Amino acid sequence: MVSTAKRFAPLRDSLRASSATEVPTLRGIVFDMDGTLCEPQTYMFKDMRDALGITKAVDILEHVESLHPEKQTVALEAIRNIERKAMESQTPQPGLNTLMSYLDSRGIPKAICTRNFDVPVQNLLTKFLQGSQFSPIVTRDFKPPKPDPAGILHIARDWRLVDDNGDVDATGLIMVGDSIDDMTAGRRAGAATVLLANDVNQVLVSHEHTDLVITSLGELVDILEEGFQGRQIQVV
Repeated sequence: MVSTAKRFAPLRDSLRASSATEVPTLRGIVFDMDGTLCEPQTYMFKDMRDALGITKAVDILEHVESLHPEKQTVALEAIRNIERKAMESQTPQPGLNTLMSYLDSRGIPKAICTRNFDVPVQNLLTKFLQGSQFSPIVTRDFKPPKPDPAGILHIARDWRLVDDNGDVDATGLIMVGDSIDDMTAGRRAGAATVLLANDVNQVLVSHEHTDLVITSLGELVDILEEGFQGRQIQVV
């Protein structure tokens, strides 16, 4: 096993000039939405499971996908209604605009990869992030959803990130999220992962798929300025 850590060169000009040439350059950041760009609304998941008649052990989207098409339509509308109601009380994460303004000033591409549907995403962008561009925006309609890495790889492909063989390459990306789905999708895609820690996801702080932990989005500004340094991980 080899011990390694995800690293990116500093974005601060004075530090970047003196950084080691082999340290890769950050190519973009992918954000989850609920619990990452906006404060967690975890009650939604209980409401969704209650509406679908499933337990906490069952993945909501996997359950919906397993239903007959007619029942799928009903189930999807039920969870959309819950999301529509929840979006009325969306609250931006502390440090949201500070981080986005910084990334925009540095020309860092931004994308969203979420298991929500598009309406709550657009609501968040309209209310709190006008003028800040995210593209592409990968929502529930994209299959397979997180924790599969397909959404992040789709973003890398859209940004034309490829390796020497011409294959899609997400190793220059950071996935920022608050769930195991975010950390696992990022790790499986080859991206660095950043956990936005809160009261309900502390178990993920030491999870093997988590490269770095923050408690506020604004913390990423200094981290990126000085050079991203993830924790040591074991690679077979």
